[in-house]
Amino acid sequence: MTLPDDSQLLPSLGQRVKLARARRGMTRRILAEEAQVSERHLANLESGTGNVSILVLAQVAQALGCSLAELLGDETTTTPEWLMVRRLLHERTPAELARARQALSALFGDSTAAQGRRDRIALVGLRGAGKSTLGQMAANELGVPFIELRAEITRLAGCAPIEIQALYGSNAYRRYERQALEETLRDNQACVIATAGGLVGDTATFGLLLQNCLTIWLQAEPEDHYARVLAQGDQRTMPGNRNGVDDIRLTLESRAGFYAKADFAYNTSGKTLDEAFAGLMALLRRETGRSI
Repeated sequence: MTLPDDSQLLPSLGQRVKLARARRGMTRRILAEEAQVSERHLANLESGTGNVSILVLAQVAQALGCSLAELLGDETTTTPEWLMVRRLLHERTPAELARARQALSALFGDSTAAQGRRDRIALVGLRGAGKSTLGQMAANELGVPFIELRAEITRLAGCAPIEIQALYGSNAYRRYERQALEETLRDNQACVIATAGGLVGDTATFGLLLQNCLTIWLQAEPEDHYARVLAQGDQRTMPGNRNGVDDIRLTLESRAGFYAKADFAYNTSGKTLDEAFAGLMALLRRETGRSI
């Protein structure tokens, strides 16, 4: 979403409210009554001179029968087609939305890449799930390259991901991450990819991964994630943090719905490294039909 500059923020907001009201054939007086705000307050809002509170804006959105996103100028509200698609998907069940996403991917995706996606195996999940270790072992067993996406990001940027974010911000990091994935897909017809845990934070990049790779969510209990990360000496997000497990649990909760879009899930908790590897390879044999 592209936000207007500060000088245009309130006028743009007011214009969207005015257009939404006109589209619904409501007078300003009627909208003010239904939103339970004064007509003068609404007039100031529409003229771009009223610095409206989020609560009042929510009341106006409810009275207009639209979302706050529509008034704020979300990308999916910019054209009639976007609005109609939003309405079509509104209040659909997760299963229905999954079918819609699959249908759209089939309609607009790269069918050639999708056909060969099972030759590329991508491991997703939080740090400490075993992506790097199991990914390298699986690549060796399959005789294909192993690509750790964080290493590719470092190569492209000339510095580590944590430095990219500190120096240039998270948007720059996401751009490097997207570029690293695109180059990996372009240069490798078959490979095993270990993704960064936060890749799902960019839905476009995650969608590219799902479209082009057989994806496996490596799961583990939060306590196992934490213990493994500490054993690796990795303190990136929890230096001196006594609530590390709780932080991991919260992060996992926020990302689980995205990780669940992977083709398969495999839990590594309660297994030795050899057991986890054997189980992963058994899953690949079963689901891909490969003689591994």
